[in-house]
Amino acid sequence: MPNSPVAAHRARQSRQGLVRVEVTVHREDAALVRGVASALSDPARRDQARRLLAPEFGAPSTMSLKDLLASAPLDGIELERDKSLGRDVEL
Repeated sequence: MPNSPVAAHRARQSRQGLVRVEVTVHREDAALVRGVASALSDPARRDQARRLLAPEFGAPSTMSLKDLLASAPLDGIELERDKSLGRDVEL
C-alpha cells in the first residue's frame, strides 16, 4: 500500500532536516509562539532569530566541569590553605 500524502509530506520534511513540533501555550502567548516559529522558518530572518533567542532559551552548555573550572576567573582568589594538622588532643 503506498504512503499516504501526509506520510510522504512528513518524510520529505524529514529529509530536509525539518521536524514537527507541537506545543501547548496560553492563549495570549499563541501569537508570540507563531511569530517565533515563523521567524525561525523564514530563511531571511532565521539567523537573526537564532542570535536573539539562543542565548536566553537555547540548550544549556555541554561544557564539562573540568572545562568550566579551567575557564573560571580565579584572579585574586587564594586557593592555598594552611597545612595545620589541627589541635593536640589528650586521650
